[in-house]
Amino acid sequence: MDEARLNQFVGKLISDVGAAAMLANIIIGDETGLYRAMADGQPLTPQALAEKTGCNARLVREWLSANAASGYVEHQDGQFRLPQEHALALAVEDSPVYVAGGAGLVASLFHDKDKLVAALRGNGGLAWGDHHPCMFSGTERFFRPGYKNYLVAQWLPALDGVVEKLARGAWVADIGCGHGASTVVMAQAFAASRFVGFDCHAPSIDTANQRAKEGGVADRVSFAEGSAKDYPGHDYDLICFFDCLHDMGDPVGAARHAYQTLKPDGTVLLVEPFANDTLDENITPVGRLFYAASTLICTPNSLSQEVGLGLGAQAGEGRLREVFRQAGFKHFRRATETPFNLILEARK
Repeated sequence: MDEARLNQFVGKLISDVGAAAMLANIIIGDETGLYRAMADGQPLTPQALAEKTGCNARLVREWLSANAASGYVEHQDGQFRLPQEHALALAVEDSPVYVAGGAGLVASLFHDKDKLVAALRGNGGLAWGDHHPCMFSGTERFFRPGYKNYLVAQWLPALDGVVEKLARGAWVADIGCGHGASTVVMAQAFAASRFVGFDCHAPSIDTANQRAKEGGVADRVSFAEGSAKDYPGHDYDLICFFDCLHDMGDPVGAARHAYQTLKPDGTVLLVEPFANDTLDENITPVGRLFYAASTLICTPNSLSQEVGLGLGAQAGEGRLREVFRQAGFKHFRRATETPFNLILEARK
């Protein structure tokens, strides 16, 4: 027994358990507006923060103390301050590094614990629609900052000729659209184009249609229930899969249907979690996050469907390329990347 190694591991485990408990504090801080009330960077007392937010002062003091112990806020002489850099991740929803809103996604995993245990002891399947509702809102809030900051500015321009088509007027399908965040962002940027989003989860489609109205694009955007292998329409200029292909039971079938419904010169935009092609290459903080989420969300969803390929959120470019090769695509390349995403282009 290596006692030093044991102590080192126990210390790591305690740190991880503390991080999990802190995640719950992030969720309540986001929901109650505590972080937003501190976004101006000014120091304040627990009593002052409680008055600004209508929260219990004693619990606010304990919450602030937990944040200080975690290094999220600064503490001096009984006052607490949220640094500007930290506010970008915890309080500013339009920030490209905003994280707090997506913490609700993780909350769903605890709500769904019994279902996930049953999946592990059974056939491995847990369908997307069987998760707790905070999964769907948390997913929207987790991915929306990336779409708002990078989709139009960087990802679409990295594709061959796609921005020009969108500016002239294109026909676009967003597959696995969820609450429609990616669809609405594109529609707001390209007024001459028409967009349709498909998702197998009916409540998400209802929310997406509401998001289109709120975003002022309902005249050019529609959402409908449909699977990735049988959605209607043809001659699409652009078909998008945002962080969803690896969740599908039959990603080859989904890619094949995209091939069949694209124009001859059409493009598939595939956005997937960043991953290298081997486990050893993915033993990183980002890989840790995505493997953990994939164990509880992505892979069970795939295993709940026909074929049940189970690509997982760390499939990597090589396996994704093979999916599109089997579907008939001749051209497949990495258009660009971020620390969290691979942005891939497929053409006939």
